[in-house]
Amino acid sequence: MTHNPPSVLLSAALDAAERGWHVFPLRPGTKRPALHGETACPRTGPCADGHRKWEDRATTDPDRIRAAWERAPFNVGIATGPSGLIVIDLDTPEHKGSPDAPDGATTFRALCERAGHTVPITFRTRTASGGQHLYFTAPSGVRLANTAGTVAASVDTRAWGGYVVAAGSTLPTGTYEALNAPETAALPGWLLSSLQPAPARPMGPLRLPAVDGSRAAVAALEAECANVTAAPEGLRNVTLNRSAFKVGRFVAWGDLPRNVAEEAFQAAGETVGLTPAECRTTIRSALDSSLRTARPREAA
Repeated sequence: MTHNPPSVLLSAALDAAERGWHVFPLRPGTKRPALHGETACPRTGPCADGHRKWEDRATTDPDRIRAAWERAPFNVGIATGPSGLIVIDLDTPEHKGSPDAPDGATTFRALCERAGHTVPITFRTRTASGGQHLYFTAPSGVRLANTAGTVAASVDTRAWGGYVVAAGSTLPTGTYEALNAPETAALPGWLLSSLQPAPARPMGPLRLPAVDGSRAAVAALEAECANVTAAPEGLRNVTLNRSAFKVGRFVAWGDLPRNVAEEAFQAAGETVGLTPAECRTTIRSALDSSLRTARPREAA
């Protein structure tokens, strides 16, 4: 597929900037930033005081945009954080590499129904792979990070630290197209609550409910919950997943009720600031996987 001509891409960048969205160039025909990296930084111009990443250099200045897009038919990236956006990324099974993967649009529609709402009407685009991006205005004074699978399977979000490819950009697989609703709706409150980190709980000894389980099972649960609460930032979700998987064998053997393990790990995950939805998703996935693969007790 041929790339869009520079005039089309320049117009796409200027249109996004007129909405107040901060744009930066992506390499022609790709989703990769076209700006230099830290190792190649000349420490001049915008980087005179130190290297500035794409999120810092994204702009709404039409003169800077014209100067950039006159150089090449760059695709258009929108830095979601500086733009005050939360973008819901609904993937297709093909994008996940498996026909058995859930469809993001279907999953998100079911999620809205469970919350008692219809799918919000807002600005959206069809991605080159056939998925969708739903654009929402971020709440004032709230700084959200990107998520992957926190809201639901095949439903990711882009916020601070993330970007999306703007309508008008072209990849070998297709073109990003604006679908409907010219206005961008505010992020629904029920969705915001799923994305906000849980408030830190006072750190103290984890109190497990009384259970009729083996001593080894209870000891393992206590030890793994302690590992979760001690995990450093950036490794907390990974640690939660690993710890729940390890304890899952005791659930498979009948030594520990599943709900007890889920409640204990939920408390541990929320204690270190993971969102309730993120905890539930990670714990459920880890325990399901552990139950499927657990070896018999005598073989363990």
